[in-house]
Amino acid sequence: MEVTFCRILHTRVLNIVGFESELKQWVVAKIIATEPEFKCENMSWQALSGDAGFRNYFRVQHNRCKLLAVFSPPETENNLAFLTIAEFLLGQCVRVPKIVAHDIDKGLFLIEDLGETLYLDHLDAESVDVMYGEALLELIQIQLSPPHQEVFPLYDRENLLVEMDLFPQWFVGTMLGHELTSDERTMLDNCFEVLVVSAEEQTQVLVHRDYHSRNIVYGQNGVPGIIDFQDAVIGPFTYDVASLLRDCYIEWPQEDVEKWLFAYGNMAADAGVMPSVSQECLLRWFDLMGLQRHIKVLGIFARLSLRDGKHGYLNDLPLVVKYVRSVSGRYEELKPFSSWFEGVLVPLIDQQSWSSRFKNSRVKSS
Repeated sequence: MEVTFCRILHTRVLNIVGFESELKQWVVAKIIATEPEFKCENMSWQALSGDAGFRNYFRVQHNRCKLLAVFSPPETENNLAFLTIAEFLLGQCVRVPKIVAHDIDKGLFLIEDLGETLYLDHLDAESVDVMYGEALLELIQIQLSPPHQEVFPLYDRENLLVEMDLFPQWFVGTMLGHELTSDERTMLDNCFEVLVVSAEEQTQVLVHRDYHSRNIVYGQNGVPGIIDFQDAVIGPFTYDVASLLRDCYIEWPQEDVEKWLFAYGNMAADAGVMPSVSQECLLRWFDLMGLQRHIKVLGIFARLSLRDGKHGYLNDLPLVVKYVRSVSGRYEELKPFSSWFEGVLVPLIDQQSWSSRFKNSRVKSS
């Protein structure tokens, strides 16, 4: 499997220039089809930084029209899911990009450009309350969408466990070089079971699955744009709110996180997304769901660096480690995991070059 992936990656790198040329020709043809007077010299073409996948983005502007051209390699990306989910969310009045043109087989898309400013670029102490309020309202709009199983897969026990197993494989084993004993594997299994049971207790809704400050476009009209939604599933209602408020790329004080969480809980209960529960119950669900996500993310970020050569994600590992240490230490049933993480993994983490890169300036205050 890894050999196959590496071969795909190698081919992808070799052919990227050719794909860009093909994409550009395709975009020009699509524009000419609707605007016969169009001239290529009037079009600007700007390459944008990519994401954790293998999609390539280009900002296209002609006259007053702004679009994004996307090459999404069909050998690694689920393009049919992207198209299907985009059309579904648009039908639910969620602010996602409109699809202007597409060629599923070749992985070519021309989509609406929702803007150049991501939430991460605009969040600060003055803007955060309003911006998170808008993002939480849009999240509730997503969660009110009918969870059609013919469109969205279930984020079930098996998938949750498979995700968390990236942690011992890629973070503990490959990155830190620690081989688990049988007792440690049992301890991890017990920890994972606590997190899965908590997820299963919750109302199951439509889950974006990566709802954070790099996947939300700042909208000056008050409606945030939502991107990178092609992995949406039906799962626990706290998953996306944990992704947003315990963001892997920006940190906020605990009192602020709880304030926003409880405001969301009230709105979600009023909207019928979830039953009305105590703040203690909501915070527990939120904490354990966030811990499941961050355990998974430690494995994913390690894999992105070690397998895919995307070393920028190493800069984000210390904050994720901080979240894991903080949350796991709060719950009695997670104490074995917390003690092991502190005693065995933290000394190994401290030896990593990326462990010293975390800056306190990333901690924001509202």
